Amino acid sequence: MLDMRQGFCDISKKFLFAALLFSSMAMVLVPRAAEAACRGAWAEGTAYSAGDVVTYGGASYTALVAHTPCAGCGWNPVAAPSLWSTGGQCDGGGNGGGDGGGPASPGVGGVLSPAMFHNMFPGRNPFYSFESLFAAASTFPTFGTTGDVDTRKREVAAFLANVAHETGHLVYIEEINKSVMCDTSWGPPGCGCAPGKWYYGRGPIQLSWNGNYCAAGNALGLDLKNDPDLLSRDAVAAWRSALWFWMTQTGAGSRTGHDAIVSGAGFGETIRTINGALECNGRNPAQVQSRVNNYLRFTSMLGVSPGGNTGC
Repeated sequence: MLDMRQGFCDISKKFLFAALLFSSMAMVLVPRAAEAACRGAWAEGTAYSAGDVVTYGGASYTALVAHTPCAGCGWNPVAAPSLWSTGGQCDGGGNGGGDGGGPASPGVGGVLSPAMFHNMFPGRNPFYSFESLFAAASTFPTFGTTGDVDTRKREVAAFLANVAHETGHLVYIEEINKSVMCDTSWGPPGCGCAPGKWYYGRGPIQLSWNGNYCAAGNALGLDLKNDPDLLSRDAVAAWRSALWFWMTQTGAGSRTGHDAIVSGAGFGETIRTINGALECNGRNPAQVQSRVNNYLRFTSMLGVSPGGNTGC
């Protein structure tokens, strides 16, 4: 006679094994499902999902709810506690960002640490923080990430060298000699000048003229035509305006600052792009040399050769 107890035991063992297997799978799957999405430094105007982890002002924060981009709203982790909780950890090797002594993540943080940035600009205005630069750079994913390590270092050095020249080594947020700088003969369609607004240089690369403010605003989703002073109030927006010019505009040259470096054309071509009409071809050699000196210093600090064609 068949011993049903043995059959029952065999079935029970199989059921128990299956249950344990399912349980162990669940234990593996649950953490993966809850794994934090590491988004690096918080960036104005970026969409975040619940559970995303960012860094801001030297601390980590976790998004409590999903929220859509809102440029100019000021929904940073400190100002918007309904959207962010303090703390957070990235699992699985994501981009946790950070602002300790070492490199932070791909992009500008991959070749430039907060400590190095501070050494480059020891007397800078607090407005120009590493965190705001990092947040802005995260919205231009090819900045500082194109080419080999030497190329990436040269691009960061070249960008900061020009920025240093434009701002007195990150001291000035606004141009000293202010004027209206309104010219409606060029610029995007419908780009006039808002009543009472002046379009003098602001930000790391001293964005100037209403046409550039309109073009940058259209590209970045910011109303810079009606609120050019945003670049004096919002450090991330200011850095983004500078990176917009660096990455997308040819200015007085024939290529963007980004392309000038990654193509090997040299630092001199970045000067031509930014202010070549006034400085290059012997027009103002002292100004050119100031930019070159910055570049040579920064490449040395980053441990990379400057490459050829440093002048214009």
